Amino acid sequence: MDTEQRFIELIEHHKRIIYKVCYVYAPGRGQIDDYFQEVVLALWRGFPDFRGESKTATWVYRIALYTCISFVRRRMRRPQSVRLSVDLACDDDMQAREQLDELYAVISRLGRLDRALILLWLEEHPAGEIAAITGLSPGNVAVKLTRIRCKLRKMYNR
Repeated sequence: MDTEQRFIELIEHHKRIIYKVCYVYAPGRGQIDDYFQEVVLALWRGFPDFRGESKTATWVYRIALYTCISFVRRRMRRPQSVRLSVDLACDDDMQAREQLDELYAVISRLGRLDRALILLWLEEHPAGEIAAITGLSPGNVAVKLTRIRCKLRKMYNR
C-alpha cells in the first residue's frame, strides 16, 4: 500500500478525533472545516516522519492540538470578521445538539491546555496517554483534570 493510501486510511480512522479537537478550538461552527484542513495538512507534512514510537491516535491528537492552538494564535493576530450562519437541524437532534453546543461553549472558555486535557479525558484516554500527548506527567494530568472538572461544574451551573 502506498503512502497516500495509508494516509487516507489514517484520516478516515481518526477523523472523529480531529473534528472534536477542531470543534473545541474553532471560534465558530463555520470555521471547523478550516481547522480540520489545517490539521490534515500538518498530519500530511509529519506523516513521513512518524516512526510509530507512540500510538497513532496519540500522534494524531498531539498534531491536532498543537495545530489548532497555533491556528488560534495566528487568527488572533488578524482582524476579526463577523460570519453569520444558519443551521437547519432536525427537531429530534436539536435538543441533543443544543446540550452539546452548551458543553463545548463552556469548555471553550477554558484555557488552551485545560481544553486539551478535558477533551482527551472526554475521549476516555488514560492519564498516561494524556501525559504523552501533552508532555505533562501523569500525576500532573490527574491533578489538573480534577481541578478542570470542578471548574467546569461551577461554570456550567452559573
